[in-house]
Amino acid sequence: MNTDPISDFLTRLRNAQAAHHEQMTLPSSRLKLAVAKLLEQEGYVGAVREMADQGGKTMEVNLKYIGKAPFVRSIKRVSKPGRRVYRKSTELPRVLSDQGIAIISTSMGLLTNKDARRRKLGGEVLCEIY
Repeated sequence: MNTDPISDFLTRLRNAQAAHHEQMTLPSSRLKLAVAKLLEQEGYVGAVREMADQGGKTMEVNLKYIGKAPFVRSIKRVSKPGRRVYRKSTELPRVLSDQGIAIISTSMGLLTNKDARRRKLGGEVLCEIY
């Protein structure tokens, strides 16, 4: 039983890029799909698609590289099941001087820290990526 699906997704992404895989497949959920779609929109991963199998839905994520180096240099889980981290819109993190992104769970869905700041929305800081 997995108690933290977002952390599992981020760890699988980190491990797949370290092993230089072209794509990764993992069990899908609405939250993991939303995080993957946000990473796709921001250009950190390639195409993301959801497929239906006999055992349930799976998600396929194409990975991006710069030469042989992974496009995603660092992924850090901020809010964890044992310690939730919530921030106001004025206190949202600036990842690598706003060159990276933080994924924020807001009342309007998942947003990047830049979009949440622009819309003046706070929420739970899920992770930081650059």
